This record gives sequence, C-alpha cells and structure tokens, in this order.
Amino acid sequence: MNDSDETKFDEKLSRLAATLPTQVSPDRDLWPAIEQAINTRTNTIWNTPWAQAAAVVLLVAGSSGITYVAVRDDGPVSPVVIDTANVFETVSGDFGRRYTLGNEYLDAHSELQNKLDEKLQFLSPEAREAVTKNLQTIRAAIKDINQALAAEPDNMLLQELLLSAYHGEISLMRKVDGIANSAMRRNDI
Repeated sequence: MNDSDETKFDEKLSRLAATLPTQVSPDRDLWPAIEQAINTRTNTIWNTPWAQAAAVVLLVAGSSGITYVAVRDDGPVSPVVIDTANVFETVSGDFGRRYTLGNEYLDAHSELQNKLDEKLQFLSPEAREAVTKNLQTIRAAIKDINQALAAEPDNMLLQELLLSAYHGEISLMRKVDGIANSAMRRNDI
C-alpha cells in the first residue's frame, strides 16, 4: 500500500465511522434486575458465620506458624551498639548464619556516603533537607535497634529490622545519587 491508498482507506473508514450511531439503548430497562441482584444476598457455605470463623482461625494459625519459623533461634548473634549521637558509623556484625555485614558493606556504604556528600549540592534546599532528615531518622532507628539488640541479642525480629534499616539507608543514598545524576544530565534547565 502506498500513501495515497492509505489516505483513501482512512477517508473511507472515517466516513463509515461517522455513520455509526453515537448511543445504543438496551432493549429493556436493566436497572430493576441489577438492583435486585445487589440487594439480594445469596447464602452460600462461604458467607456463613461458621465458615468465616474457620477462615479467621486458619489465618491466625497460618500467620502464627510463619512467624514462629521466621523468628526461631538460628544461633548466636553479636549485637552492635553505636553510641554516637549524630555521626553514623557502620560496623561489621554477625546476624546469625544467614547474614553478615563485612568489609564489602562498609566499602559500599563509604563510597555511597562520599557520593551523597557530593550530590546533595545538586538538589534543591528543600530536597536536601528532606534527604538529610530521612537519613537522620534511619540512622537513629539503627542506633535504637542496636541498643535493643544489646539487651536481646537473640531477637530475630530486631536482627531483621536492623538489616532492613541498613538496606533502607543504602537505598536512599542510591536514590539520591541517581536523582542527582539525572539532574546533572538534563540540558533543558
């Protein structure tokens, strides 16, 4: 097909589309049947109080089982306590058999912190303040979790929360790095 054939086809299609009706009414009034279906409650085995109670019991038992598996003791834990008020220091720690924060984490954190310090200048003052406040909140949470871990070194939930907080901090620093990089590449500013 060449351009003139396509143009003729488009014009023919437009003419045919213009002849189509703009509204189509149903053959009969459907609202009474819809209203009756909404207002009529059909009783099945699943919406009886006994079935609902059984579902609640099953949900509670299942979530309790999953919680037990997730927080059972997997071995000794070496808690890390950070005493500094405003300075965040990462330390290598042992979080059971599944996790360790070692030199690789410390190197990555240090590199991201250096990039963060550079890239914050490319953000607006409001964004810079928001990032700083968020990092302070995350770092305060890490400090609090470490203190709680000192009191309860075998608490798997605290260990998971600490790892999640470390992950959140790294993610935020990466996002700032990415945002600042994209802002520097823009040529329409």
